[in-house]
Amino acid sequence: MKMIMRWFGEENDTVTLQQIRQVPNIDGVAGALHHIPAGEAWPMDEILALKKSINDAGLQFEVVESVNVSDAIKLGSPERDAHIENYKLTISRLAEAGVKVICYNFMPVFDWTRSSLDAPLPDGSQTMEYNESIIAEIKPDTIADYMLEKAETYSLPGWEPERMAKIVDLFSKFSVITEEKLRENLKYFLDAIMPVCEETGVAMAIHPDDPPWSVFGLPRIFKNQGDMEAIMALNENRMNGITLCTGCLGSHPDNDIPAMIESAVSKGKLHFVHIRNIRITKPRYFREVSHFSGDGSLDMFAILKALYQSGFDGYARPDHGRMIWGEQARPGYGLYDRALGIAYINGIWEALEKG
Repeated sequence: MKMIMRWFGEENDTVTLQQIRQVPNIDGVAGALHHIPAGEAWPMDEILALKKSINDAGLQFEVVESVNVSDAIKLGSPERDAHIENYKLTISRLAEAGVKVICYNFMPVFDWTRSSLDAPLPDGSQTMEYNESIIAEIKPDTIADYMLEKAETYSLPGWEPERMAKIVDLFSKFSVITEEKLRENLKYFLDAIMPVCEETGVAMAIHPDDPPWSVFGLPRIFKNQGDMEAIMALNENRMNGITLCTGCLGSHPDNDIPAMIESAVSKGKLHFVHIRNIRITKPRYFREVSHFSGDGSLDMFAILKALYQSGFDGYARPDHGRMIWGEQARPGYGLYDRALGIAYINGIWEALEKG
């Protein structure tokens, strides 16, 4: 298992590559060109500049998170073929730069949803929270305004201001898209790009819906193991794979995370894992907590044991962390709590290796 951290770039991240390099057992970072709009091809010179900055810090650049899929592709609108051609070109360019895995999602409108980005915890830290009773009482444009306000100067992938300005129009367009149609559009996308992925050796790893249920009536197609199996079957190519996010899927207590890991690894389709813990206080109400099992609702030892025993040898990263020790950073992506998470994961992994 190769441990990495997500990094948003020199201009948009309080955490530096030098700090990441000092975290024990770190191989590299997951990066991206966040300023390139979905549907456009990534320029080769900018890809190589990003790679150089990462490599110069002694880190590898083998995972991209994310090359966003445009709304046109998700909707199946006439522009999708042109956007897919740009996506294929981006895959080829990333492969030339040494990238092995692209994490992406197929969630309509919002890539992820929270009711609070700075909910207080009893220990004085702050965290992200989802409360269905709050979400149910507000309008989509209201939560978009809240997210952008709380993000302050940081960009939030999936909540780009230029997209949120069109939120009413997006909801109108997606109102006629069923889960079946969204799945068909995903298959169309996968069938188009898989030949390029096979040729270049770049694996696509779809991220689960966050949270794993419908929000604001939008369709969701990666909520549980049944959905995961269906997505893997849409295209049998080994490059059509999964990003398994433990906190995402674990926020629904019916999801058996170790079983999902074992299934995806057995098919050779688990390419990337996001490791985090959450505490469920009631149905559809959870808070993100430290990685320690005792702080949350997930058995992190059982999850890591499933990864180890199944022979997982892909990429993993600590997912969202709390804001601790007075750190001011992008919500979920400070240095301190994610570094603690890696130390915790390292300890369990070494214990598993040594029996």
